[in-house]
Order: sequence, then structure tokens, then C-alpha cells
Amino acid sequence: MLLQTRRSRIPWTTLVLSAVTALVAAVISLLPPLGAPAAHAASAAQSRSDGGPGGPSESRPVYSYENAIRESVWVDTTIDGDADGRTDRVAVDIVRPREPAAQGRRVPVIMDASPYYSCCGRGNESQTKTYDAAGNPVQFPLFYDNYFVPRGYATVLVDLAGTNRSDGCVDVGGRSDILSAKAVVDWLNGRAAAYSARTGGERIKASWSNGATGMIGKSYDGTIANGVAATGVKGLKTIVPIGAISSWYDYYFAKGAALFGSGPDGLSAAVESDDAHARCAAVQKRLVEGAPRNGDWTGLWTDRTYVPAVDKVRASVFAVHGAQDLNVRTKHLGQWWNALADAGVERKIWLSQTGHVDPFDYRRGEWVRTLHRWFDHYLLGVDNGIEREPMADVERAPDQWSTDRVWPPSGTQQTTLRPRGGATAGVGVLGTERAGPGATETFTDDPALSEADWSAAIDTSTPGKAGFTTGPLEKDLRLSGSGTVTVTATPSTTSAHLSAVLVDLGPATIRDYTAAGEGITTLDRRTCWGSSTEGDSACFKETAADKEDVDYTVFSRGWADLGHSADDGKGRPLTPGKAYTITLDLAATDHVVPAGHRLGLIIAGTDAGLLEPPSTTPRLTLDLPRTSARLPLVGGAPKAAAAPSRTAATPPLKGVRAPHHRTPLPSMSTRG
Repeated sequence: MLLQTRRSRIPWTTLVLSAVTALVAAVISLLPPLGAPAAHAASAAQSRSDGGPGGPSESRPVYSYENAIRESVWVDTTIDGDADGRTDRVAVDIVRPREPAAQGRRVPVIMDASPYYSCCGRGNESQTKTYDAAGNPVQFPLFYDNYFVPRGYATVLVDLAGTNRSDGCVDVGGRSDILSAKAVVDWLNGRAAAYSARTGGERIKASWSNGATGMIGKSYDGTIANGVAATGVKGLKTIVPIGAISSWYDYYFAKGAALFGSGPDGLSAAVESDDAHARCAAVQKRLVEGAPRNGDWTGLWTDRTYVPAVDKVRASVFAVHGAQDLNVRTKHLGQWWNALADAGVERKIWLSQTGHVDPFDYRRGEWVRTLHRWFDHYLLGVDNGIEREPMADVERAPDQWSTDRVWPPSGTQQTTLRPRGGATAGVGVLGTERAGPGATETFTDDPALSEADWSAAIDTSTPGKAGFTTGPLEKDLRLSGSGTVTVTATPSTTSAHLSAVLVDLGPATIRDYTAAGEGITTLDRRTCWGSSTEGDSACFKETAADKEDVDYTVFSRGWADLGHSADDGKGRPLTPGKAYTITLDLAATDHVVPAGHRLGLIIAGTDAGLLEPPSTTPRLTLDLPRTSARLPLVGGAPKAAAAPSRTAATPPLKGVRAPHHRTPLPSMSTRG
């Protein structure tokens, strides 16, 4: 990926918001009453602190959380997803400060639309929504309400269609999911209807909302934020997707190779409510039929891929992801980020060393501070300069972070590296020179072996992989962004899967992303982030980095089904003895291979625990001159000492444990 310069198609917004903010103190007495139009930068003005000549610098906790208004409404989606003859209504639970409404002022909204509020919970402690005897909300999961409501924001939690207290059916990122959340943004802006009950009831207007909405959420929730932003809905000012999906096909498949043991029907069944399960059989059937396990592209996937609609995105984007997320892999981040950059969307990124973990659980204090400033800027119009600060924060080692003005950094360019044979079969060299004509390496797919097994034996000739390494690097080598590996291979059977893995060969201390906590350990003590009530505590368990000393680090990977080499979305049986060429997409990364370490490329078959095996057990012959890696290198190709010759087996290297068998969201992690 070439460097994406930091540009915006909406540069005037910051200037306008700054000017409005500076005038707030002078015009506060002129703010319109409830029910009249209001500029979003003027809302919650009295909750800000004095920022001096440049205007207010941040919102302050001046409103009562204990006395906040807690209410529920049901927004009409205009969709009849469950085909019961009436349009579906989704449950919307709200906590908002009482004082602005009493003063005739409107407030902005922080919104998390999720399917997990009753089935699975949110956050490290798997919190669910709770209600009092009258059905009014009591506990909101996570800290957003505790922290932001006293600062002049409303917090809105939406039960996606077919979940918890909502009508309709879960369709896993499809029209019902996205439009049910979009309808709430429309309601907050006066463009949709809501009612006081799931059926019947009086019509309710969001007269307390100024329409400025920010969506946030991890995993499925963040995916919904991506999808709603891609509709171009007016009023959605920013999104904060955390470990989010950008294409549901790429969640379940990698170029035809199945990544999980089931499709979207399994996830739908896990999150939908009991009554939805009884009425949504037709939707379940469509999910099964539209997502065949052979990995072929269908119309179902077209409707669940948000990247092509990125030109509609009006919102700024603060993307957060774990570089070692083996659930929602960073391919989702990479392709979404690149598309946002091409569309000129204002954006920011955090990339940690963790797996599928919320930043509240690995960088809590800095996360709350940064999120506060982000929402203040994009929802309240505070000119705090956050949009002019470094675009990227990247975790280099546990709890050690660096920043970049733009991401990928200046000087990043796609550079081609090539594998060549070595003195020992299956133990080759990685460099800039092309292998000689006719050079090959062979391996036999062993579905019991994982990337950990391959990496531990990269310097040893083993039948299950082909490994290629540079010599020790003369200086640090940084890879930043998304890469590809193009493989030409001849199979011995009618089906074959391929894996490509990048490895940093050298000692390091990393987060143990394959452990149960995916890089964190949960502690017994708690810290508090905002105000509490008897039913909703702002205090959460602290965490610490779960560290591991290793001899190697796998930092990017990609997979494909060789039968999908035609690149038309359809798989075909292979002809044994025929050569096929296919390009594997490597997950986005930002990793520094230090001087003295080696960079390794491994090409193998099934990556156990991550990839489902093919129907046969093929032996594959790699055509080395027609195999290469295009990697996003900062500063160009590596300078390496001569690769040492290896003629004898070497002791296995130590890494983190092999990835455990993955199942789709949400059951793979209790952290949501």
C-alpha cells in the first residue's frame, strides 16, 4: 500500500465548529427552546470548562448522573423483517442529563447498537442491560453513560432487530441490522417515528437531541457503526469502530477458504431472542442458503460488504484494532482504512498488540481521555486540536506506544521480496533476487499443524511447510499496512488450501494474544470512570498486560483456497499436476523487525485452529520464480547479512502457544 496522505473532503467543518464554539458564551441566552432547530456545537455548552481565548477546552461533569432521565422508546425501522404484517420496531434505551432539557437545550448522542445486550453481554465483565419492575433501564454496560452523561451527552443503546426487546430478525450485518440502527439516527434527527411501546403506544419525539450522533462499539457493534456510516445518514458525525468487520465474507472466508465451522446462521441463532427464534425461520433459511460453505461469493455477501460504499461516509472515523486479533482479523481494518483514505475521510487509528480486546482493557486512562476529546470535538464542536495531532498510536511492546503523523508513515511503499531455495529442502532464503528457472519447494498439507508449529521449526526441514528467511538485518525494518503474497503452486489432489505467514525471528517480549485473555490479565481491584448509581456502577476491574518471552513473533498472515484462483468468486475442483497462481491478502500490520533479527516467510497448507482443512490432503509444489511477497516496507528493502547456511536440524524456537480452534462471535470470547 502506498502512503495515504492525510487529507479530508470536509476540511471546513473544524473551522466552522471552532468559530461556533468561541461564540457559545456570548449567545447562551439565545439558545432555541426544545422543539426548535439547534446548532450542534451549541449544545451542552454550560458543561464545558474555560479554555481561555480559544474557547472552551473540554466538557465537564456538571450534571447529575443519579437524577438523569432513563427511558425506553421503540423506533419504527419501516422494515417488516419477520413478515408478520407490520413494520419492526427496535428498542432504544436512553440515559440523558435532566438539566439541559429543563433549561431548553439539546444534547448530542453517543450510541452503541448491539445484538449482545441480553445474550452475551458487553465488556470484560460481560455486562448486560438491566431494567426495573416498570421496564425502565437501570444498568447500561460499559462506562459511556457513567462518564459522558454528566458531561452533557445522552447515551443511547439500541437492541438490533431480533434481539432483546426488539421486533424483527437478526440478519448478521445485512439490511435489517444496518437499517434498524440507521433508523435510530434518523429518529434522533426528527426523520423517523418512535413509540412508547413495542406495539401501539404514543408517538415520541427526540426533542432533547440536537441530532449530532457518534456511534461506538466493539466487534459486531463496531461493524454496525461501519455499516451505518456507509449509508451516508445525515447526523452521524463520527464513528469509533473497535475490532470491527468491514466485509462479512472476509469474516467467514479467506478467498474461498473457510475460517470457521459455521456461517452467519450460527451467529444469528446465538444472539436472537427466544421469540425471534420462533418467528425467524425464513431468515435463518436465507442465511444458510446464501452463505454456502464452499466459499463462493453470493448476493448475500454483496449486501454485507461496506467498503464499496465508503464514498457515502460523512462521519469521521476513529478505528481501533488489535494487531493480533484472530477473530476479526486486521484485513478488515486494512481494507476499510485504505478506502477511507482514498475517500478523504477524517480518521484516526490505534493499533495494539492484543487480540480481540477493547482499549478500555489495555490502555484505560489514555483511552478515556482520548475518547473524551474525540467526542468533544466532533459532537460538541470543541476546538481541542485532536484532529491535528498524530493520526496513529501503535503499540510496539506491551504498554509501550509510538505515534505517527500519518498512517502508514511517510516513506512506506510496496516492495517485492522473493523466496529462493537453500542448502536444505524446505529451508530457503528470502530476499530481492528471483529464484532460478525451475526452482521449486514442496510440502504436504498437515491439518494438525499451525503457524506456531511451522515457525518453531522454520530452520529445520519438515514436510509440512516451506520456510524462507533473510539473514540478520543490519538495521530495523518496519512493515506498516497491508501486503500480499502471490503463490504459484501445483497440487497433487483436487483441493488445496494455502497459508502465508510473516515471522519476526528473534527474541522479544510480547502480549500473549493466544491465551484466554488475548493479551490481558484481569485483576481483582477496580477503578472508577464517572458517576455511579446503586444499579449501575462506574467501577470496573483493572487489567495488566499478559506478557510472554518468545524467540519468534508471527505478525501477519493470510489464507486462500487454491480452487478460487480464477478470482471470479467461484471455486472449482483442481486438476492434479496443473499449476495455479493465486494471491493471498496479508492482514494489515505495523511491526518493526529489529536489527539482528531475521524476517521470515512461511508458505504452508491448513493453519490449524484458524483455517478449516480442504477435502483432500494435497502435496503442493511451489514454483519459486513465480512466487513473491509484496510488503509495505518503510524505507525500502531490508539490508541483511548473508543468510547463514543450515545443514542440520536446529532446536525448535519458542513462541506463544498455537491458536486455539476459533468459533464465530460471540461464543469465542466472554469479553464481547
